[in-house]
Amino acid sequence: MSSRSISFEAVAAGNSWASHLRATFALGVPLVGAQLAQMAIHTTDVILVGWLGTTELASVVLATQMFFLVFIFGTGFTAAVVPLVAQALGHNDPVGVRRSARMGLWIVFAYGVLTAPLLWFSEPILLRLGQAPDVAALAQSYLRIAQWGVFPALGLMAIRSFVTGLEKGGIVLYVTIGMFLLNAAIAYTLIFGHFGAPVLGLHGAAIAAVSANLFGFLIAVTYVESQPKMRAYEIFVRFWRPDWGMVREIVGLGLPISFTILAETSLFSAASLLMGMIGKLELAAHGIALQLASIAFMIPLGLAQVATVRVGLANGRNDTLGVKRAAIAVLVVGIFFTAIGSVLYATVPRMLGALFLDTRQADAEAVLALAVPLIAIAGAFQLVDGLQAVGAGLLRGVKDTKVPMILALIAYWPIGFACAWIFAFPLGFRGEGVWFGFVLGLAAAAVLLCGRFWLLVRR
Repeated sequence: MSSRSISFEAVAAGNSWASHLRATFALGVPLVGAQLAQMAIHTTDVILVGWLGTTELASVVLATQMFFLVFIFGTGFTAAVVPLVAQALGHNDPVGVRRSARMGLWIVFAYGVLTAPLLWFSEPILLRLGQAPDVAALAQSYLRIAQWGVFPALGLMAIRSFVTGLEKGGIVLYVTIGMFLLNAAIAYTLIFGHFGAPVLGLHGAAIAAVSANLFGFLIAVTYVESQPKMRAYEIFVRFWRPDWGMVREIVGLGLPISFTILAETSLFSAASLLMGMIGKLELAAHGIALQLASIAFMIPLGLAQVATVRVGLANGRNDTLGVKRAAIAVLVVGIFFTAIGSVLYATVPRMLGALFLDTRQADAEAVLALAVPLIAIAGAFQLVDGLQAVGAGLLRGVKDTKVPMILALIAYWPIGFACAWIFAFPLGFRGEGVWFGFVLGLAAAAVLLCGRFWLLVRR
């Protein structure tokens, strides 16, 4: 049998529906698990701080939203590492793998330095955006500690992109679970002053978050250096040497990804500002619903990374059939699991919302009453939210990022934010109106991004 026929049979076997579904679950389970564990870190902090009171909860909602905006924009550069690593592997180019991973770390560390002043001087920014002075002051005090976690958090994401591109997602899950356990222990100890520790409140939550991110980064570096197959790529050897060509490629691919991610996350942050303008109780209720929506979003977010890797590998091999089947497999899995989340949030919103409040607090019942309809709406948009996330991941797999950035900006802002404002204020739906705007913006993004991918595949 000729080598050509062997190669053809191998590719055909690898493109069976069963093989694509197996590969999707094999990479998807640890990546989705890691996303859920990562979100559990933040959820733990919100729950614990929520027990302190409504002002503290509102402050941590604003602070973590601002931190998340800075962090998530930086992850666009690490997201660019995934398709670069995957396609380099598809081309059998180990040097390209090393260049992508090494310069990805360079870029995120430089980004952390450039964005530090934004978090350090956050109080004047929040005041200019119409937030209550006591809430803005507490948010800044949290961020002046939490900002130091940007460096290890983004460094961890860069290494995570490297190992994900190699389809070695298991370590990502284990590291993130370790971070969750460490964060929960430190936060519980320092927020309330247990086990003889001082009572630090919000500051204790910030210290816990920084500690967990530093721990995760150091463990990830240790793992990469301890595995012979990964150490062979030598991403830390002569780390000080720049590779400006690769820097330009990562920035050129990653900057549109960053703006695409920012377009969506800033929509939710802007919604937090709108809710803060409505009232403190509404902002606290919004924080609960947003946290629950974010937990559910971790599943399609993890699957979006799977989509980038699986499509990127097939694209690197110039395997059009592999690209199509990898995309369909991820979309089917994504639709199935987001549908489950939609049903759960729509049927038991009160029980879920009560997890974030100390019902003995005087205003807890009022906050919960406002949160319940928002949680139900969050269940309604899970499907479109998942589709737009996976659609963006598919496009990154074929290194298409500039047009998706424009499509996302249109969907989230001229459509999503405008509808949120109109429903909330002129039409008088208040907090529920803000969330109705989410549904329309995310649905538009799902149609535009998935449609863009299939148009490219047909071409």
